[in-house]
Amino acid sequence: MNAAPITLTKDEWRRLKAPARRERIFRLASYFSPLLLLLLWELSSQFNLIDRRFFPAPSAIAGTAWRMTVSFELFEHIGATLRRVGIGYMLGAVPGIVIGLILGLSLPVRRLLGPIFSALYPVPKIAILPLILLIFGVGDASKFVVIAIGVFFLMLYNTMGGVMQTPQIYMDVAKNAGASRFQTFRRIAFPAALPSIFTGLKLAAGSSYIIIAAAEFLGARNGVGFFIWASWQTFAVSRMFVGIVVISVMGYLTILALEALERRFVPWAKH
Repeated sequence: MNAAPITLTKDEWRRLKAPARRERIFRLASYFSPLLLLLLWELSSQFNLIDRRFFPAPSAIAGTAWRMTVSFELFEHIGATLRRVGIGYMLGAVPGIVIGLILGLSLPVRRLLGPIFSALYPVPKIAILPLILLIFGVGDASKFVVIAIGVFFLMLYNTMGGVMQTPQIYMDVAKNAGASRFQTFRRIAFPAALPSIFTGLKLAAGSSYIIIAAAEFLGARNGVGFFIWASWQTFAVSRMFVGIVVISVMGYLTILALEALERRFVPWAKH
């Protein structure tokens, strides 16, 4: 016997569609929230609620940014910073994920190496920059290293935590089913750790831009951080804010890209 078709009233359909509609609205609001901040800033400047000497209006900053864009000056600095962040990010993220997986899966390795990483992690990465400059010089190599160090620890701890939070019953089932260590890693540990890995990737992306800005203050001849520092030295406040806004936008777009990848590869995680 065929089941009777289910019919819903208009009110029931509206209730079913409401969560999806709210989700679209919230996601759209998250994309445009930075624009709301810029609008409040512009109005505060126009009505003299803030000191324009230190906080120029976004319209004035935009004018400066436009002049720098058409002269291609801005692209040189953005390109240099993106290259340093991209290389340093990969150098830190890949080993951080691999070692984090190993520590999460192996209690003996975690007990052996965990205290070492715990002792090294609190050291401020910028504090060791002078030492890195001595070893690797003032070129790009030192920038790659200091970014990689900062990214490495974030990825290690987030990955290790994701593996350790995997319900033990899943591991036991795999062991009883005769799964190899690689199969357990590929089928259980790695998928379980993916939400934490992407959280670490997003945190590491933000930290990378913070670190590179400080590193370019001290030892660079181009890059957004160098540009901000040079503008501060000449009290070119609008140009300085261009650099600040640019590095903020770069970080924001990077995190948006990582969130898109997370929705693609980790559809079961909460977003």
